[in-house]
Amino acid sequence: MFHHITVLKKEATEGLRIKPDGIYVDCTLGGGGHSSVILSQLGEGGRLIAFDQDDWALDNARRNLAPDDQRLTLVKSNFRYIEQKLREVDGVPQVNGVPQVDGFLFDIGVSSPQFDEGERGFSYNADAPLDMRMDQSAALTAREIINEWPEREISRILFQYGEEKFARRIASVIGESRAGNPIETTGQLVELIKQGIPAAARRTGGHPAKRSFQALRIAVNDELGALEEGLHAAVRCLAPGGRVSVITFHSLEDRICKQILASYVEKCTCPPDFPMCVCGGQGQLKLINRKPIVASPEELDMNARARSAKLRVAEKLETRAEDK
Repeated sequence: MFHHITVLKKEATEGLRIKPDGIYVDCTLGGGGHSSVILSQLGEGGRLIAFDQDDWALDNARRNLAPDDQRLTLVKSNFRYIEQKLREVDGVPQVNGVPQVDGFLFDIGVSSPQFDEGERGFSYNADAPLDMRMDQSAALTAREIINEWPEREISRILFQYGEEKFARRIASVIGESRAGNPIETTGQLVELIKQGIPAAARRTGGHPAKRSFQALRIAVNDELGALEEGLHAAVRCLAPGGRVSVITFHSLEDRICKQILASYVEKCTCPPDFPMCVCGGQGQLKLINRKPIVASPEELDMNARARSAKLRVAEKLETRAEDK
């Protein structure tokens, strides 16, 4: 069973301002919650292209989302490759070789089933092989990082991606342990992480392995690099008037999203009394919400995992404005 409670389902899909005959891309299919809403608002001429690198999510969509719906195309790929893959999808228009899409939706992070099914290695609450791959055909696993990467690299990952202040101590404990025998399971790793964190610190702030597991997952899947590439590609491929909705779950992701979207917003530096822009600082996007949208109290009551979710929405400008 692929059971996943979709976060900010209504807000993220409303942000796309869906047209019945539009072409939309769900870059993170997951449990299909956002895709199902998009499909429900498309007419016969509409199109949804859904990406996921997890075979589990794709198989679930084939069985349960819309098995005979000709408006739906499923693509097995990391969303960092959306521009390349969209060129290969029949019926997607192109301008100067760039695909043109009316909306992109990103729901960054790990689906509930990936957390809840212990054998995937994402959860610190179940003993399983050290894996953490979203794409099971990928080469790099958490086991390789923990057993083969230098301690200084492990420390950097834990500090940079997990904001773990005891990163050096944890990396040192890992190094000492693996010198004897390889670290094979999440259960072993959890115990080593606990050893690296002072007892007083372990009693506050939730599970002591939470930050380290987040950091390893991000490193295994190069999540931040993929987010950067995917967002830039989405902006390039947005048709004029199209929108991009992005849900993030921690500060590193949200910072990248905020900075990338802001880099495309108009930055005219001409004096305010100039009748038209002459500085060449016209932007490609306008922000729909200056501050991120967060889950409502009602949604938080139903799904605690929505607590850290933030939604940002931007729209591709119809034309490169010249009038100020």
